[in-house]
Amino acid sequence: MINDSLLCPKSIVVIGGSNDVQKPGGAVLRNLIEGNFTGKLFVTNLKESEVQGIRSFSDPADLPEVDLAIIAIAAKYIPDTVELLARKKNTRAFIILSAGFSEEGKEGKALENKVVEIIESVNGCLIGPNCIGVLTPHYNGVFTKPIPKLESRGCDFISGSGATACFIMEAGIPNGLTFSSVFSVGNSAQIGVEEVLQYLDATFDPLTSSKVKLLYIENVAKPDKLLCHAASLIRKGCKIAAIKAGSSEAGSRAASSHTGALASPDVAVDALFRKAGIVRCFGREDLISVASVFMHPEVKGKNIAIITHAGGPAVMLTDALSNGGMSVPHIEGPDAEALCSQLFPGSSVANPIDFLATGTASQLELIIDAVENNFKNIDGMAVIFGTPGLTKVFDVYRLIDEKMKSCTKPIYPILPSVLTAHDEIVDFTAKGRIFFPDEVIFGNALSRVFNTPQPPAPEPDLPPVDTAQIRTIINNASDGYLTPVEIQGLMDATGIPRAGEAIVNSSEEAVKAAQTLGFPVVMKVVGPVHKSDVGGVVLNVKDEGSVRKEFDRMMKIPQTTSVLIQPMLSGIELFVGAKFESKFGHMILCGLGGIFIEVLKDVSAGLCPVGLEEALMMIRNLKSYKIIQGARGQKGVNEEKFAGIIMSLSSLLKAAPEIMELDFNPLLGNENSVIAVDARIRIKKV
Repeated sequence: MINDSLLCPKSIVVIGGSNDVQKPGGAVLRNLIEGNFTGKLFVTNLKESEVQGIRSFSDPADLPEVDLAIIAIAAKYIPDTVELLARKKNTRAFIILSAGFSEEGKEGKALENKVVEIIESVNGCLIGPNCIGVLTPHYNGVFTKPIPKLESRGCDFISGSGATACFIMEAGIPNGLTFSSVFSVGNSAQIGVEEVLQYLDATFDPLTSSKVKLLYIENVAKPDKLLCHAASLIRKGCKIAAIKAGSSEAGSRAASSHTGALASPDVAVDALFRKAGIVRCFGREDLISVASVFMHPEVKGKNIAIITHAGGPAVMLTDALSNGGMSVPHIEGPDAEALCSQLFPGSSVANPIDFLATGTASQLELIIDAVENNFKNIDGMAVIFGTPGLTKVFDVYRLIDEKMKSCTKPIYPILPSVLTAHDEIVDFTAKGRIFFPDEVIFGNALSRVFNTPQPPAPEPDLPPVDTAQIRTIINNASDGYLTPVEIQGLMDATGIPRAGEAIVNSSEEAVKAAQTLGFPVVMKVVGPVHKSDVGGVVLNVKDEGSVRKEFDRMMKIPQTTSVLIQPMLSGIELFVGAKFESKFGHMILCGLGGIFIEVLKDVSAGLCPVGLEEALMMIRNLKSYKIIQGARGQKGVNEEKFAGIIMSLSSLLKAAPEIMELDFNPLLGNENSVIAVDARIRIKKV
């Protein structure tokens, strides 16, 4: 939908332009003029014949043909104006700055729909309404400031909020961050964040296109499109960071299963971003810092040298990097001793490399050269250098700039003296450099960038399943929770190992089943959703008398229809579940099972389909992963088998999209196998 008329128009009209630059129509015209737009520029204004030196038309009907219209008039007049421009003036791109549309209710939504209908009838494109506009290398089509100098190597920035876009640029520009284009999509009536990303993907040129994309999203309207094009761009060599605002909830939504309670929409966003390879950020400074890491050479390993003349920031950065999974390794040996001998007494090169507040530019050069050439266990350098204002530090920042050009290991400049060393920092950024004002925000950003994996294959290899049997069971089942027999059939058709079991309706049947399965056994009620909560699970039943006693007790529990008997198995309790999330599709979660899932709430999530690589990553990202590996002398879980359950569940969900919620809890895992002990599946047919 994005076209040349929007990106590089030969003519622009500002509908509602004015001499008052404190109004959107006046401000956007000023920005177009100051941005030296080289095409033809027109204005409509009911009362003026000339606006800011540009000829003004009182009636849009008198305009010549024009490529792009930037509209800043009351919402109620816009449909007729768009109709005129689209039908009579061959206008094929529109930016509507005005508010008063869907954000204000049904009447506004009706106006918005009418505008979209007109524009789409002529194959035109629309940005907005209720936005600040667009910045491209060809024109400054926004009514706000700041307006960054656009560079092809800068960031492409797409925002659902105009004000937030301004604030993010305000935060980034002083740090040296540059931009290539800015799209404020407002209400996204026709073109939203996903459509702009789609265009950037379709037109990506590895030689000329920006390789950094920044997103501010308040509503993931089209997850499939976002996933498809973000992952595609990242596979092409791009890096993407995004803020998804609105992540908190007053409480978990009411749900009838563990998975439903844990799988909130924001968990789905996390899963989507991980699958796409997007680095998720949680604030403006966070996004700017991640973007700034992107703009530096990529660090090839996790070992960082911290070079500092101030101890406190180095300690805080060490903590941030270590907590984020990076490493600040000890430096020692003859090369370290030789370096230390060239520094002032009291300096330390153990890492952090602290050359004291009296350290000089020449000493910093010695340190950087040693880290670059002699310390092979170091992958990158973070240089912290501020000033108390006693002397100017132009020489230090110029040295850092020169070393960033010559070193093969990336250098990340952390320059905290943004006021005291203001002139020096301006000189540094004028050279095209980007710096970090805060060491902890930098450390967190670098850690997340390094630990964000590349997107997995879009169509992973999944285990085969008996689709015909699955469809027969689903087609014959009723909406709601499936019966144990139906669940067993689905698991067998999917190849998910399950414990031997029997469903019994009398104490005699219970005794026979226990004898056949072998003592000790587990007994569970069939019917109640949360069995443990009603006393419906009994472990380690060892004899016939106990079987009869427990059967009689369980059948008195409300909603119980029968009793399930299984052999008593051992292993680490695990959990795998699935949840259908509107717009996102099926989401799979895994973690420790049994009561631990409710107590720890430690789960990893992935969007279907989940292949082997992604399944293993989900398992290894768990905070409780050390238990799965085997802790304190206990044997761990076969991770390949655990991942296999996740992959098989992907296959089942593909064959049975009617599944709304599913729990395999617990699964019992050991070094040889992972077996499902209990399961619950709810379906809903369209």
